[in-house]
Amino acid sequence: MRAKFRAAPRPTIFLNQATAYQADRCDALVQAAARGKVKLQALARRGYPGNALPARILPEVSTVGFWDAAAPQDWGLDWHRNEGIELTYLSRGRLDFAVDGRSYPLESGCLTITRPWQVHRVGDPHVQASRLHWLILDVDVRRPNQEWRWPDWLILSPDELHRLTHILRHNEQPVWKVDPQIGACFERIATLIAARQPQKVQTWLQLHLNELLLVVFEMLRSRKVILDEKLSTTRRTVELFLASLPEHLETPWTLAEMAAQCGLGRTRFADYCCQITNVAPMEFLMHCRMEAARRRLRQEPERSISDIGFECGFQSSQYFTTVFHRCTGLSPREFRRGTS
Repeated sequence: MRAKFRAAPRPTIFLNQATAYQADRCDALVQAAARGKVKLQALARRGYPGNALPARILPEVSTVGFWDAAAPQDWGLDWHRNEGIELTYLSRGRLDFAVDGRSYPLESGCLTITRPWQVHRVGDPHVQASRLHWLILDVDVRRPNQEWRWPDWLILSPDELHRLTHILRHNEQPVWKVDPQIGACFERIATLIAARQPQKVQTWLQLHLNELLLVVFEMLRSRKVILDEKLSTTRRTVELFLASLPEHLETPWTLAEMAAQCGLGRTRFADYCCQITNVAPMEFLMHCRMEAARRRLRQEPERSISDIGFECGFQSSQYFTTVFHRCTGLSPREFRRGTS
């Protein structure tokens, strides 16, 4: 078991609603499994840990598996995103879970649903004793306004897939208390994964994944799910990008690059940005950089002014000083002295 799971190579940087991010490869979980602290079994591809899924078998499945931690752990899965819709199910124990900055303590029988653009975390900061199952299914979306492409091996009817997509795109409730039927589906999948021979269990695995998605669909359809059509709009994609921009100020953004990250042309992106922020994109970017620079000059007195300027996206210390003086009437050094 321990020899099977190694830390995955450094993942490719993906783009998510215009934000650069690294998809989670569960290194902390892999290392804990190697030390024998947790049981980890999974079928995976695209750098996720587990026994390799052959290319021809369920190609849209990024990873499906479970961990079983008999005692509290000294690790957690920090804030991350995934390249697909992720379902997790806690069959035993408790877990601290958070999505988009909001905490949701999980107990046994809880199902979570997160989409590729939703930042989430497992553990606060560490994982408790727990048995957690998961499925990450790539439906070829990275932004809220993109069309979902479900695998052709799903048996749900076109109408059912359309309805399921509509619910998942327009609802932001990430945690659900569900009946044992969903847990039973995950446990049947876990039994197949434990066999470690995906070629021999392919049919059964496909059957139980279909069963799982059908049961989840029936659960969502039977609940009073609050749907918000604005969650899948192009404006929503731009809003998410602008909200995440302060995390990536060091990127040498141009208008064309920002627009392309949202899947838009420059004019249309600029129009949305003005609607949302009341300023042009480059002006909003400069506002974010200046806010970050002011904050870091106040809070990090030991840091050099040049380093702060570079981290905030200014390509030279001279340019940083020039822009800072134009915006505040003070040099960065004078500003820092005045707030110390």
